[in-house]
Amino acid sequence: MKQLMPDVSKFRPLVKFILLLCAFVALVIVLARPQFGSKITNEKRTGIEAIICLDVSNSMMAEDVTPSRLSRSKMLVENLVDHFTNDKIGLIVFAGDAFIQLPITSDYVSAKMFLQNISPSMINNQGTNIAEALNIASQSFTKDEGVGKAIIVITDGEDHEGKAVEMAEEVRKKGMRVYMLGVGSPSGSPIPDGNGGYMKDRLGETVVSALNEDMCKQIASAGNGAYIHVDNSNTAQKQLDGELDKLSKKEINTTVYSEFDEQFQAFAIIALILLVLEICIYDRKNPMLRNISLFKRKKAVSVFILLMTTMSMQAQTDRQFITQGNRLFRQGKYAEAEVLYRKAVEKNPKNPQAVYNLGNALLAQKKDSAALVQYQQTSKIEKNKTRLAKSFHNMGVIFQTRQMYQEAVSAYAEALRNNPKR
Repeated sequence: MKQLMPDVSKFRPLVKFILLLCAFVALVIVLARPQFGSKITNEKRTGIEAIICLDVSNSMMAEDVTPSRLSRSKMLVENLVDHFTNDKIGLIVFAGDAFIQLPITSDYVSAKMFLQNISPSMINNQGTNIAEALNIASQSFTKDEGVGKAIIVITDGEDHEGKAVEMAEEVRKKGMRVYMLGVGSPSGSPIPDGNGGYMKDRLGETVVSALNEDMCKQIASAGNGAYIHVDNSNTAQKQLDGELDKLSKKEINTTVYSEFDEQFQAFAIIALILLVLEICIYDRKNPMLRNISLFKRKKAVSVFILLMTTMSMQAQTDRQFITQGNRLFRQGKYAEAEVLYRKAVEKNPKNPQAVYNLGNALLAQKKDSAALVQYQQTSKIEKNKTRLAKSFHNMGVIFQTRQMYQEAVSAYAEALRNNPKR
């Protein structure tokens, strides 16, 4: 055999088979989509606990504040969540009945998600049972002692069920404070019926819902809190933030979840390299490469080092995340683009393009408050005048939508300073 086939190799077919087998294993791992980096940790953070009781009765659809009492309340809660960092938040909805929409948590993303789905249709029994909402809220806090606990009631104050003042006094005795946010105008406003008209009573008269400020003040006083009137300005937001800052803060245990990261890329590169090597290796000895051997000890170590280096270089960079996010953004998949932009920001928090694009993805999902934070961050790190002007312009749009005209003018002025031709 050796005389008839002097170039035959005993080891190369075995090596080729091993390479194919390893490539097959790597491809199986690629299809399994391994995800590393996820972890659940319990951290101690200093903050407060707040339960928000949101009135979802039909009267909250009145439009004496823009765009409606309920929509304005949602916007206020969203802004409040954006200001929270180490605090816990819970959400209760009430009308004639009350129930927990979101148990107390530090998961602000879930809080915003639940908030968007709130509507008067959630509760069939209409009315405004503030006492029941306070009762459920007082039982929804954690057992931690020494931490400031606030119950924030957002309502138009039409307490049809009564006993709210008495319940606020009981809540105060448990060490909690009640803050009443009155939404609407004392002069009243008709309630849209959803069909282009307004709700009418049994006599055919248009129902007018007016803010009951006196009752709200009584409840806030009994609960050792404060009454804040909510209108179309951002005054209520500042007052509420100031009141909550006065509460005592304490270390509280918080469960933190980190995102999964796709890690199949390294195994895909390994499979590709193994397949290329298998193709390049002949079944017989190559006369031209007779003096070259990939299977000596030193050569094997070099190949192994090359493979390991390739694996280490496959972790996606912030630019790759941005490119993938841009592709999804153009397809209208804003939520998926947001995830990739957030990963890019995690990789490089000082990448202005990642921060700016994240703001655009949030704005496209109507998450105005979160988008505003990203644009403000962009203004601090961006040096590109064009993108900086766009960032200030988008900030101006958000301010203008919220009727914060002075802030909108300032933002538009900054946009023009950076790009006068815009």
